[in-house]
Amino acid sequence: MAKHTPFGTIGKGKRGISTLGWVLRGAAAGAAGTTALNAVTYLDMVGRGRGTSSTPEQTVEVLAEKAHVSIPGDEETRQNRVQGLGPLTGLAAGVGVGVLAGLARAAGFRSQPLVGTALTTIGVLIGTNGPMTALGITDPRTWSATDWVSDVVPHLAYGVVVKTTMDAFDLA
Repeated sequence: MAKHTPFGTIGKGKRGISTLGWVLRGAAAGAAGTTALNAVTYLDMVGRGRGTSSTPEQTVEVLAEKAHVSIPGDEETRQNRVQGLGPLTGLAAGVGVGVLAGLARAAGFRSQPLVGTALTTIGVLIGTNGPMTALGITDPRTWSATDWVSDVVPHLAYGVVVKTTMDAFDLA
């Protein structure tokens, strides 16, 4: 029997999908959400003529330093690797939050669209900005309103796509 909460319903659904099945669906939803986030970000860059953020690469640099791991190669090769690793950290975070959404589904959590979108958006904001803030790479307290919009809107697109995709898996 399902238990109703202000955030949604908790209880096994009718589908009989395994935990692994929901994890894989969550990973796919996270990848789709990450694609939406990137598309919105790139459209913002085109519209405002702004450059890419260096925070993903800075995150890779700081994490490598803290882990005492060197990124190999001469200066140019090493920099190219860092530029490749930076976006991969965002992809890992996006897929990871999707996996968490899948685990929530496996546990029987079903939310209303706005609640699920908000929870997913907050989750991915924490998953991406949290480490950069903890490492001292950025400080959201110092962001301008434009900075916040540039960050929240793509993450909201992620949340919408992940929630919509996870809901569609319930219907298929």
